[in-house]
Amino acid sequence: MVVIRVALDVPIDTLFDYIAPDAVLQDVGFRVRVPFGKRFMIGIIMAVSHDTQISSDKLKQAETILRDIALPPVLIDLFEFCSRYYHYPIGMVVMNGLPSRMRNVRPLARSSHKLSLFRLTDLGRTIAPSSLSARYKVKQRLLTWLNEVGTINQIEARKISPRAPKILQEMQTQGWLKPVSGTWEPPLEISPFCAVPLTTEQTIAISAIQTEINQFNTWLLHGITGSGKTEVYLQVTSLLLARGKQVLILVPEINLTPQLEAIFRSRFPSTCLISLHSKLTPSERMEGWLQSQRGEASIVLGTRLAIFTPLPKLGLIIVDEEHDQSFKQQDGLRYSARDVAIFRAKQANIPIILGSATPSLESYHNAITGRFRLLRMSTRAVKNAVLPPIHYIDTRTHPLTEGLSEPLLTALDNCLNLQRQSMVFINRRGYAPVLLCKSCAWLASCPRCASRLVVHLKQKALCCHYCGHNEALPLACPQCGDQDLMPFGHGTQRIETALERFFPNARILRVDRDTIRRKGDWQTILDTIHDRKVDILVGTQLLAKGHNFPHLSLVGVLNADASLYSTDFRAEERLFAQLMQVAGRTGRTEIAGEVLIQTEFPDHPLYGALRQHDYDAYARLLLKEREITLFPPFSYQALLNAEAPEMTMALAFLNDANALAKPMNSIEIFDPVPAQMTRLKGLERAHLLVQSPSRKRLQFFLSEWYTKLRQIPNRKVRWALDVDPLEF
Repeated sequence: MVVIRVALDVPIDTLFDYIAPDAVLQDVGFRVRVPFGKRFMIGIIMAVSHDTQISSDKLKQAETILRDIALPPVLIDLFEFCSRYYHYPIGMVVMNGLPSRMRNVRPLARSSHKLSLFRLTDLGRTIAPSSLSARYKVKQRLLTWLNEVGTINQIEARKISPRAPKILQEMQTQGWLKPVSGTWEPPLEISPFCAVPLTTEQTIAISAIQTEINQFNTWLLHGITGSGKTEVYLQVTSLLLARGKQVLILVPEINLTPQLEAIFRSRFPSTCLISLHSKLTPSERMEGWLQSQRGEASIVLGTRLAIFTPLPKLGLIIVDEEHDQSFKQQDGLRYSARDVAIFRAKQANIPIILGSATPSLESYHNAITGRFRLLRMSTRAVKNAVLPPIHYIDTRTHPLTEGLSEPLLTALDNCLNLQRQSMVFINRRGYAPVLLCKSCAWLASCPRCASRLVVHLKQKALCCHYCGHNEALPLACPQCGDQDLMPFGHGTQRIETALERFFPNARILRVDRDTIRRKGDWQTILDTIHDRKVDILVGTQLLAKGHNFPHLSLVGVLNADASLYSTDFRAEERLFAQLMQVAGRTGRTEIAGEVLIQTEFPDHPLYGALRQHDYDAYARLLLKEREITLFPPFSYQALLNAEAPEMTMALAFLNDANALAKPMNSIEIFDPVPAQMTRLKGLERAHLLVQSPSRKRLQFFLSEWYTKLRQIPNRKVRWALDVDPLEF
């Protein structure tokens, strides 16, 4: 009797055995359709055996083995590692990492990789995109792409617009384009020291990685903002492409993808590059996944889920902005893409580069203690470009008008007179974070979460930024009837409105998640900024991450003090990284930059280190505090989260879980407590923290405890283990 062990997308941490008479050992990794309860499901064959613990009369027979696309053994090993380390059902881990089309029962069509590839003709090169009428926006963007990148195929065109493939055919008929013979041309082999002038620090970094390019090392590329980390990525990538290898590049935010994608495409115009992120359609993601699996895509650029992409010729992994907490999944499989990337690099015996101007304390500690290899870049790559001076505006002596101080308004006015760009940074979208009744002190609260509703004045709505609840802006207080409701605090919309009043002739652009909802919005915004069609930017952290704005000469920061005295032990680390990142957007060219930060605490040690641009000094200070308190990186943590309709249920579950925990040496279990956000999406939340100075001991404890947790009979409580948690 041949038995297959199948991973299914169900919340049960086991493989399921089925009879499959025609199965052979080589079927491991293939999809299979099997009966499960009263329905049929798609699963992945994880093993083929002649033994089973299930009695033969209870075994069901698999219906069909779909021998079209097989998961490679290294990817199965990666899924099994994630299941073990993060203590999450193996079937849900596997299905989480696969394109949704692979859960479909139909066989996958093996799409031809012979995609038509187009280039501009001599006639096409004479046509400037700006010469076309505004009605032909798609044509303008296609011409811009072709002028910058050189070639385009239908999939790339479809990302620009659903109508773009049809317009490509029109442009070919007009004689503007010509098809390129063949499909993907061989990777452009570039000398690692070609064309682009390198700084001494860039040359040292590239040479160090090149020397050990064929073995596993974790390189922490600690370079200040504007020091040219991207050029190091490009040069090392060219080394691997010349050897026929694939390169995986992870970025924390989808909004960083287009900019980095354009840079890599322009450097490697004949190389197949695919981009994987959540904004792709199921078909687009499936096509990109298959190109990677077949080894056709030489460069794969994506957000955290791209770490599970099959890459048979993987030679290098790059994690850009490695400190960013967006790499950590906060629900379902709560994995860290950065940490999984390090495991995958070790698994493949290849180098991995973690790049950041403000590394996470965990990575920095690993680097200074020798676990990671540290590469420093402390000067800016552009000649005469220097880090901007940082000045503080003491809001205790400079009163605020609509959140803005007089010195900041004067600096903005000077920038306008010099025809330079400036940015006002406030990490809070909406008009105001609170709607208050002055008569009875009523506050607009979310009915589903323990949070205030944010005023969005232009939409005349109150919104919850946690669960998405929306309601109309009330005309009067629902508690006392007073019509004098007051928005309290400031968000991007309110600052935008204030700046429009202070500078009526300025071109002001707000950048937050409310302004980039549609596909293509972000690229339009970037084009507007780079074309100098905006004078003052108002935005959130979307503007702080990895962007290069060459004409930006002033950054003003509002409401920075909010994180200084948070209960979250990582709050200061995040604030310091955020402020260094946003300060680094200015002064990146020969145009001098300046940063003004409004604060009530200009003498705080964080602001002192920030003024000196001294990440190392402040990181070492924070590490001393962490060592005293035994917080990460000097300990390893796991959080047992529980959600229930009532807090008593959640706490009762956690108390039962605590009682099941077998005391072990070096394992500290804290009492259950309500979460910082006690209510979210209609459920009460609590958690229990487990901590240990040894990762190995913690994992051993969690493995035994997890087995017992699954046996607690409580259907009204949803629970999950979060290993290496970032949010409490």
